[in-house]
Amino acid sequence: MNVLLFLIPTALLLGGLGLAAFLWSLKSGQYSDLDGAAWRALNDEDDKPL
Repeated sequence: MNVLLFLIPTALLLGGLGLAAFLWSLKSGQYSDLDGAAWRALNDEDDKPL
């Protein structure tokens, strides 16, 4: 039972940190161009000239 006094605040703290990191990534524009990465992965052209 004493373990719950440690685990519950720890879980809430880690959940809050995860939520803060997710909200920061939304605010900084990490998800603004979802199609660009998909097209870059499929692009077959070489960037270097021969």
